[in-house]
Amino acid sequence: MMGALILFDGVCNLCNRSVQFIIKRDPEGYFRFCSLQSERGRQLLSEYGVSSETDSIVLIEKGKSYIKSGAALRICKHLSGGWKLLAFFLIIPAFIRDFIYDFVARNRYRWFGKREECMIPSAEIKSRFLE
Repeated sequence: MMGALILFDGVCNLCNRSVQFIIKRDPEGYFRFCSLQSERGRQLLSEYGVSSETDSIVLIEKGKSYIKSGAALRICKHLSGGWKLLAFFLIIPAFIRDFIYDFVARNRYRWFGKREECMIPSAEIKSRFLE
């Protein structure tokens, strides 16, 4: 697989909006997507040694998996515009970055809501999602 794969919480409104945000800023189609809740998503978590209990964003790139802020900031490196600059924050120790990430993650359903089912991608972006 060329590019990278993002596993995301398919029932989280914030996560779904984040996927849409990434797609708009990834004109080359570097990223593909898969829901953590899908059979394929669970298989990939196991394959890359990520706990099946994770509800974090997971980036699989060049044979390695990244979670939480490490995944989010590595994703930013590939987005168009000034978003690349956020990768600078990778120099901050992960335990500090992840403290902030975890605070948002703990509150995301309360702040942004939750869907009853995973999003269904539109026809024009469907090819970027794994079944």
